[in-house]
Amino acid sequence: MAEKPQPVRVLYCQVCSLPPEYCEFGSDFEKCKPWLIQNVPDLYPNLLNEANVKESDKVADKLQGTGISGSSDGAASSGKPEEVKRLPGGKIKKKDKQEVIIEKVVRNKRKSITTVKGLELFGVKLSDASKKLGKKFATGASVVKGPTEKEQIDVQGDISYDIVEFITDTWPDVPEKAIFFIEDGKKVPAA
Repeated sequence: MAEKPQPVRVLYCQVCSLPPEYCEFGSDFEKCKPWLIQNVPDLYPNLLNEANVKESDKVADKLQGTGISGSSDGAASSGKPEEVKRLPGGKIKKKDKQEVIIEKVVRNKRKSITTVKGLELFGVKLSDASKKLGKKFATGASVVKGPTEKEQIDVQGDISYDIVEFITDTWPDVPEKAIFFIEDGKKVPAA
């Protein structure tokens, strides 16, 4: 009788949860390197060489820092790196500027729509804001997705004359310096 085949045990990276052979194609290969060096040193021999060179450079830097000044500046020189939000594929996500942009879009000659973008960056719920804007200006207001897939408030009519005062009075967290108008394709401060 033939032997029963045994299942293959696959080792997975504890950082990116891929098999070690595919870690280099993952989004954060730099974070996987220490785990790979410790657990699978024969798979990436060049990583071991890089790690040894980096360790020797760190030791040399510490020795130079202590030898010249007489005090241990090694901990002070290695500052904490800034946390960066990464998207899948290794792309870096930029932080949005906290600003409210008001734009008037004209349609059908006399009809216009006022668009308010960026209120959510100040912690304002857009659904509540659209209700308040609709009641205050007696018009229709709704939350819609804009061309950049971010939600914005569309208010029927040209209300740009009173909206800055209304926003700053209703939501004190929104400073008047952070409100801008878009006129003729240019960003103009409201203040």
